[in-house]
Amino acid sequence: MNKYLFEINDFSTDNDELMLHETLFHNANGYLGVRSNYEEGYPENYNSIRGMYINGFYDFAEMKQAEKLYGFVEEKQTMVNIVDTQGIKLFIDGEEFSLFQGNVLKSSRTLDMRKGITKRTILWRSPNNREVEIVITRMASFTMLPLFTIDYQVTAKNFSGEVKFVSTHIGNVQNYFNPDDPRVAAKSFKHIHVEKVDVQEGVSIISSKTSKSDLQVWSAVKNILSKEASVQQHVHSHSIECEITTDIDQDETVSFSKYTILCDSIRYENGRDKALELMNEATNKTFAGLYEEQEDFLTHYWENASVDVDGDDELSMAIYYNLYQLLQSVGKDRFSNVAAKGLSGEGYEGHYFWDTEMYIQPFFLLTQPDIVKNLIEYRYNILDFAREHAKIMGHTKGALYPWRTIMGKECSGYYPSGSAQYHINGDIAYSVINYYLVTKDLDFIANKGVEILFETARLWIDTGHFHEGKFMIHNVTGPDEYTCVVNNNYYTNALAQHNLKWAVKFYELLEAENLTSVIEKIGLKRSEIETFKQAAEQMYLPYNEEMDINPQDDSFLSKKVWDFENTPKDKYPLLLHYHPLHLYRHQVCKQADTVLAHFILEDAQSLSTIENSFAYYEKITTHDSSLSTCIYSIVASKLKQYDKAYEYFGESAKLDLFNTHKNTKDGIHTANMGGNYMAIVYGFGGLRIKEDGLHFAPALPEKWTGYNFKVRFEDSTIFVKVEGGNCTFSLQNGSNKSIYVYGKSYDLKDSLIIPLEEKSNVL
Repeated sequence: MNKYLFEINDFSTDNDELMLHETLFHNANGYLGVRSNYEEGYPENYNSIRGMYINGFYDFAEMKQAEKLYGFVEEKQTMVNIVDTQGIKLFIDGEEFSLFQGNVLKSSRTLDMRKGITKRTILWRSPNNREVEIVITRMASFTMLPLFTIDYQVTAKNFSGEVKFVSTHIGNVQNYFNPDDPRVAAKSFKHIHVEKVDVQEGVSIISSKTSKSDLQVWSAVKNILSKEASVQQHVHSHSIECEITTDIDQDETVSFSKYTILCDSIRYENGRDKALELMNEATNKTFAGLYEEQEDFLTHYWENASVDVDGDDELSMAIYYNLYQLLQSVGKDRFSNVAAKGLSGEGYEGHYFWDTEMYIQPFFLLTQPDIVKNLIEYRYNILDFAREHAKIMGHTKGALYPWRTIMGKECSGYYPSGSAQYHINGDIAYSVINYYLVTKDLDFIANKGVEILFETARLWIDTGHFHEGKFMIHNVTGPDEYTCVVNNNYYTNALAQHNLKWAVKFYELLEAENLTSVIEKIGLKRSEIETFKQAAEQMYLPYNEEMDINPQDDSFLSKKVWDFENTPKDKYPLLLHYHPLHLYRHQVCKQADTVLAHFILEDAQSLSTIENSFAYYEKITTHDSSLSTCIYSIVASKLKQYDKAYEYFGESAKLDLFNTHKNTKDGIHTANMGGNYMAIVYGFGGLRIKEDGLHFAPALPEKWTGYNFKVRFEDSTIFVKVEGGNCTFSLQNGSNKSIYVYGKSYDLKDSLIIPLEEKSNVL
């Protein structure tokens, strides 16, 4: 089995399956994303989420509130479907190609993650018995981010005649909406308008502008045929249609090449000129040359990112699929981040959440830390919006990052499970701290990272208060969105404590290194640092001595436990079937909350408390969020409950490929894909990033014969291989490192072989 190859028999008349495939085989590169819609389209009675997107490109949309209370969000940003350049209709001697007529002899789709392309292969017999083989290859370039290509090859199998391609470039597009699903937009709205349509030297160009955000985008398309042909360009008010007609002989292959360049006004001062410049650069290369660049890029990517599992081919392929999607989803510049659905669809309207910091950055931090630097820089760039958001929420100091956003302003209209999730500040601070621990990039921390840390720390002081010798934080919501607006959410308080501690550490470090410009810039006083220190030391972390667990919040254990036994399966996810207040009154968790805190800040509690908390919350967690099972897998590994760890891991790994949450048609679950990586490396590998270095505690699941992965740490790359009864650590490059394995320190100079702990490889 080729772990880099995902292939299916594609032809289906089931509409839901077609939309699922649109997601699974989408093309993206972190800047642009294109859903895998049929080039020829579908019959009129079929639904399709037909979309092309740019990461960070948005329009404003109205969000009416039933009651206009102060600070309620009434305008949000939404990702925009910007243009449609996918369309290619094929006519064979006047007969239009469609999988929904004639005879489909073969139809398959392939994603090649080594080459960075998707492919449709079709053998079709027309109603008049003309037989053609069609191979359509798509690519979103990783080396020229604004470039998307379609390579459309037609082979005449049993005839000679005329072949005509009709390539469309359509600016009149709209976003998908579904009023019955809160995870996508509820209304249809015209977010983008065509300003100009023209053709210059064979390149069609559409200039468009958003309705409210005043952003512009330029799409340029060029069509090239492999042989002499008749070409006609039809320019309309909102679109351009290019007809290319030629003859084809029996057994001859004709290649039709379609290049698309997308440039936006966020990144380019003159996007039209830039689009033409890049089009010229792209078309001066052959497809073979472009494919070679793509494969070279991915060879380098997989050298660092590979996670190999021996003993389960299906699972191994799912892991590679997830790691590839992370690369397709992550923004490659300071203007963008990672949307909840990547660039594969319009679920959650392209918004960025805490998912990035807690589920996606851990992967890139250990494989491509420069990407994490970009992601943190994005948060730095929206820091002023976070300061303004803090003021709206009643704070006099500090910054409060928006729960969901694109350009920096809060997009959540339902504050109990949105703006009340103050832990977003702790999550972002946590990511800054981990970036420093892995890279030791003090210059970046001093210039940008620490300002985030200080302003989020200020926010905790303004939010919380000292009471009877404890620092408490009231009326916030933790990760669990079935329990909202509570006092002293354990996860939130633990992250706040971590944030405050490190604000003090960085203040002292920067003073010692004479890197105090940010301290002076924001007017941070020594008295504030003393308050940070006191609040961290006196942070109240809920604890029930009798049960030896950390309650999720002050009131959680006093609530009635949800009646799981009598809840029908078709009532899940609960958020779609029960009023929020009804959920809030019960002990029921949508996802890992306290259990997540026990993973990322495991040293805050004893092992017995972690074990008891895990057992307690496991019984009342529905895992209605895709962010949940991977965390339960990691903590189960920590507790050496490897049977549970493996079960949770399997659910996480195959979520999208098997559409287990039944909404992959709206886009992939990007954070879960990062969590899937963590379940191996942080779970079975036992990796933890701590102030004194990297800690490992490997275990080998019984169903595997072995697994391996690489991690970047400071200037070095470490290869970890678990096989048989041993774990091997090899220093592939860089300086010697001290690492910890099962709590014992080792000096890694070349290679180190350590026996697996007794029973650690038994399920």
